[in-house]
Amino acid sequence: MAQAAAHSSTHAHGQQHPIKLYLVVWAWLFILSTCSYLVDYFQLEGFLRYSLILLFMVLKAGLIVAVFMHMAWERLALVYAILVPMGAVLVFVGIMVLEADHTLFSRISFFVPGL
Repeated sequence: MAQAAAHSSTHAHGQQHPIKLYLVVWAWLFILSTCSYLVDYFQLEGFLRYSLILLFMVLKAGLIVAVFMHMAWERLALVYAILVPMGAVLVFVGIMVLEADHTLFSRISFFVPGL
């Protein structure tokens, strides 16, 4: 009986993580946010600008999901349940980008006079 009470009390408290982990993650989030603002400060343009902003955004989102939403300690099935649909959405967005370029070039070639 005492064993069952001890077992239930450990589940009631939940999983505790050291404060150092959260402070390190906060520091990395601050560094990544600073890098994101520096992209605007140095007035980078074009593909480099957007790729750096997206890279910093994905890294920050990954840290937040992994640590603050406790996904780093979840079962692999739950991680797959979140990551696989997000990956599929990214693939479909890529396909839509390619299709949009094809549609744009088709419209230009058929509807612009003189081409």
